Amino acid sequence: MKKKPTRSAAPPLAITWLGHSAFRFDTPSGKTILVDPWLDNPKAPPGARDMARLDAVLVTHGHGDHLGNTIELATKHGSRVFAIHELSLYLQREGVHAEGMNKSGTVTLDDIAITMVDAKHSSGIETGEAILAGADPAGFVIAFENGVTVYHAGDTGLFLGMTLIRELYKPGIVILPIGGLYTMGPREAARACELLNPALIIGMHYGTFPPLTGTPGELVKHLPAKLKKRVVTLEPGTLFEYR
Repeated sequence: MKKKPTRSAAPPLAITWLGHSAFRFDTPSGKTILVDPWLDNPKAPPGARDMARLDAVLVTHGHGDHLGNTIELATKHGSRVFAIHELSLYLQREGVHAEGMNKSGTVTLDDIAITMVDAKHSSGIETGEAILAGADPAGFVIAFENGVTVYHAGDTGLFLGMTLIRELYKPGIVILPIGGLYTMGPREAARACELLNPALIIGMHYGTFPPLTGTPGELVKHLPAKLKKRVVTLEPGTLFEYR
């Protein structure tokens, strides 16, 4: 009888922070997924746009620092774009293969399950000429094909529904905004980590502009002892592998 493969034997998930809230995931089966690909941000590494393929783009909300280069990249690669319904309609009008969904809904990309969850923030679609109504903010829980589950919170404040995200989806990795002012700062993000209790914590949405003053070091200071060593500080453009 063949032994069931262990998780440690599975190919790793490769995570690359591209600055601000932009993340690239290269999956064990060879897919590439981007979340909030604003690749013109001041922290974006050289070559951030360079990729042989782009299977999917996930957009948490319509603000320009999250929608970013979605239209450009999805058009170039013929990517599927997942966003909340109202934002997907706007993207469809821009010629993008956008698929609408809503909170608690799940879509699949072969063996990858992508669930939209709540976020507490403002929103609106920034067109360059006006701000269009709609496009409620969201986060995403991504269950990858090797058993790793990642929660990208998008822009959000602290909210008790994170407890339900932990109970329902059990994300091993949480990616949380920590910069403050427009999102959670380190103190609020630390409390979010207590609610979520992940194996790994990654900060985002900090250091891009002077007002975003929170840092991973400050986050660690606010965390209880059992969570302090779970924080991983990523440098933009550096690959991080997780099984």
